[in-house]
Amino acid sequence: MTSPLRKFLLKSASGNVISRHETRRAKSDSTTKMQIMIRSFESIDKNLHWELPPNTRKIKLPSTRSLFTVLKSPHVHKKAREQFQMKINKEMLVMETKRHELQKKLFWLKRQRIFGAQFEILFSFKTRLDKEKLQKILIQPGSKHVSEDKKVEQRHVMAALNSLAHEGFYSEAVDSSINSIDSSLPGNNTGSFPHGLAQMLHSVPMPVLKARVDKEGSKALSTQLIEHFILNNPHRPSVEVQPDAEKASESESVERYNFEKLKGCMTAKDLAELARVTQELQVNPPKVLKAAPKLSFKNIHKKPIEVPTEVGDINGVKVLQHELSTNDVLYADIAFDMTSLKPELLPLVPLFCQSLLGTGTKDLNFIQLNQLIGEKTGGISVYPYTSSKQGSKDPVSHIMVRCKAMSANTEDLFNLITRVLKEADLTNQKRFKRFVSQSKAKLENQLRDAGHILAAARLNAKLNNAGWIAEQMSGISYLEFLKDIEGKIEEEWSQISMSLEEIRGALLSKKGCLVNLTSDGKTLKKAEKCVGKFLDLLPSTSLATLSTSNAQLSSENEAFIIPTQVNYVGKAANIYETGYQLKGSAYVISKYISNTWLWDNIRVSGGAFGGFCDFDTRSGVLSFLSYRDPNLLKTLDVYDATSDFLSKLEMDDDTIKTAILGAVGDLDSYQLPDAKGYTSFLRYLSGVPEEERQARREEMLSTRSSDFKEFAGVVDAIKDKGVIVAVASDHDVDSTNKERSNLFSVKKAL
Repeated sequence: MTSPLRKFLLKSASGNVISRHETRRAKSDSTTKMQIMIRSFESIDKNLHWELPPNTRKIKLPSTRSLFTVLKSPHVHKKAREQFQMKINKEMLVMETKRHELQKKLFWLKRQRIFGAQFEILFSFKTRLDKEKLQKILIQPGSKHVSEDKKVEQRHVMAALNSLAHEGFYSEAVDSSINSIDSSLPGNNTGSFPHGLAQMLHSVPMPVLKARVDKEGSKALSTQLIEHFILNNPHRPSVEVQPDAEKASESESVERYNFEKLKGCMTAKDLAELARVTQELQVNPPKVLKAAPKLSFKNIHKKPIEVPTEVGDINGVKVLQHELSTNDVLYADIAFDMTSLKPELLPLVPLFCQSLLGTGTKDLNFIQLNQLIGEKTGGISVYPYTSSKQGSKDPVSHIMVRCKAMSANTEDLFNLITRVLKEADLTNQKRFKRFVSQSKAKLENQLRDAGHILAAARLNAKLNNAGWIAEQMSGISYLEFLKDIEGKIEEEWSQISMSLEEIRGALLSKKGCLVNLTSDGKTLKKAEKCVGKFLDLLPSTSLATLSTSNAQLSSENEAFIIPTQVNYVGKAANIYETGYQLKGSAYVISKYISNTWLWDNIRVSGGAFGGFCDFDTRSGVLSFLSYRDPNLLKTLDVYDATSDFLSKLEMDDDTIKTAILGAVGDLDSYQLPDAKGYTSFLRYLSGVPEEERQARREEMLSTRSSDFKEFAGVVDAIKDKGVIVAVASDHDVDSTNKERSNLFSVKKAL
């Protein structure tokens, strides 16, 4: 007598297969019996579109009939009754099939698409296959069995989709979506949406679509697509992705081991031959490079790209206007100065910005608020911005409100901004707690996947005040703050809420406020009146007390330990403090260092994913960074040897021209109208005049080989006075500290 080894059940309610698989041991491993129970309101024979597969038997089962009696409307007669019945037809299909034909029979069943039918399929196997092989037969490629918890989630998702298919979206959501398309297409600013797909939307007949929505309601948009492509899609897979960090680490170790093993098996002659063949297989030999077309200085504009800027005044607030063709779209940027904010409140600023748009107002929840924003505008974003000021140690720190709307919706746009800034509910504890959790998870992922960004922020925080302010709101210090506040939200919520209100009171005022507008002349003229009304609603004075701070982190070398097998290594120094005066050639040299010296030694020889040289011309911080680097100490040695590389560098005219063209290309990158206006606004905030831009451009174009050698002495500042920050593995940090006598102050980040 055989006994069942495994049973597992998958259920669905509409069009999906409800299957129960039962495996039994037997001598034969080739026979499979599939029994299909079909229940439907209509006759099943009429709904079978194809002929039955071979070796299929039909077994008629009794139909069930349910009678119902209900009261009619009392307006007809108080004793009036109405009767109706519900009949359910049942039928059993029994298929004898071979194991390799099983998937074909399942596909046939899915293609039937019997309206309102429910399926229950019972598989009886006589096989010796194990569970994994059986799953490969039954389940389509790319799909997996899902856990019971995931099944519950899927049922909720399918129920929500079914509701949308039959009831449609909320009218507010439809209006928001259509307006988002309207406001994005004219200016071609699609944000994070793929630009190629956005171009496809130009072919959408928007007038026809709007007329259809007005006539049929929101259901006109959702029913056909959701039913056809999701609910009734026979190829819809269920996939559960479960990352395994240990296996990923093991994979990296195996790859490294196999490479070392292969190299160990090769003789010196083999290695020399490999090097010779590699040299012969160069993609771009000198002859090919000379024959390839190149840009020349004739293709470069002698003057930097200028954006028309008019600085005016509306109700005592400076307003910058950029008259550009934007196809009837108004782009507006509003900056509120936060340099006078108390230092202890800085880590709360990013959470305050999220709360403005993510907690709703007194009369709208956050979903309704964002639907209204989507319906009337092309989007509103709020975030902190910090930079050094050109030629000064004073920081530039603002909260930016960026938004856009069609010209016809200008008044609605500024009314919504006022509503968001002044009426946002800062007492929503549940939403605030979610913002904290999301921000913490994002930074922890960034430590693992892009630790060089946080290492660079930490270096800037050690070398200038603007970097310290930014690091409090986006760096490792901010992560430590999030970890601390996450456990205190319940106990100290009243104090946190009061601090958020204090930030709002300190920032929202005409004092320190700047407005930036980008659009055509007609739209700009119309917007002035709306901007005036908006500014009139702001208080004239700020609630903030004067707060001056030149805080910086200590200059000790730091290593932040994370569970990884790759490192992110940074070393930097402020070269302005060594007496260096900014020249345009620094742009060319720093980029050349990245593309040659660091590329060859950090990426090609060192095995890292990338190596960078970054020069912040406003703060004077020159930094070296590596990305996903298997080395630590070796990388630091490469950084320290950069000055020797520059001092011994011999360059011909073609190499210098190529380096100049590459650097100028970064400055002259293509920008859409809104980006042009915003970039000009940032230059105004940072105190970069057009005359200085012109002078630096002329210095770039006149860069000589002697400039590289002179810059070698500047780079020595990093070797001698540089600060090091590494986001690295425990093993590499321990090895470095043993070899360099406690080079790092070690801290655990994750």
